[in-house]
Amino acid sequence: MYASGIPISQPAAASADRADSSLGKDDFVKLLMAQLGNQDPTSPMDSQAFVAQLAQFANLEQLQGIGSRLDSLLIAQTSSNQTATASLVGRELVYRTDSVHLDGVSGANVMAELSAPASTVTVTVTDSTGKTVRTIRLGAAEKGSFTYGWDGLDDSGVPLPAGDYKVRIAAADEKGKSVSVEQRGRAIASGVSFANGYPELIVAGRRIKLSDVVEIHS
Repeated sequence: MYASGIPISQPAAASADRADSSLGKDDFVKLLMAQLGNQDPTSPMDSQAFVAQLAQFANLEQLQGIGSRLDSLLIAQTSSNQTATASLVGRELVYRTDSVHLDGVSGANVMAELSAPASTVTVTVTDSTGKTVRTIRLGAAEKGSFTYGWDGLDDSGVPLPAGDYKVRIAAADEKGKSVSVEQRGRAIASGVSFANGYPELIVAGRRIKLSDVVEIHS
């Protein structure tokens, strides 16, 4: 039997019917050699078609090489990220966060970065249930970073239990226009976690992404 002047042998047909239909470069070469060896002498393969098949093989070879190199680069990058992250353990970090941690003994620092001067700054603290436990109205603050030492007390002056608390900082200028605020925390990195499939720093009992780290201190 001929197809375009080229006989299809039984082994080739059986190969095409196999469960794994993907073809690698070795399969491509075998098919090409089978075509050349079994072509109809009275109607040989067109030279342009032969050149086109060779070009396809060359493209396949290049793509496989690129894929292999990309895999190597990915492995190297992952290893580099893990090494870089591990080197931050024991270092003091400033990072983006909307939470503070109380240890049940002392208070906690509330940090923020203001995009412009503010005439009023309000700090609202909520517990794990979302209940507001403390509202602190501060005075004016300059553009840039500021730190407020929260004593860990609620609005009634009662010490709050140890745990994590959400903090929302709102600021406005003298005309009442909202001022952008980036909330931050500062603590020492105690370890590295790979639980999510990529390295994260363990800071104050929480996992922090590397992209959230804004400052590193010795």
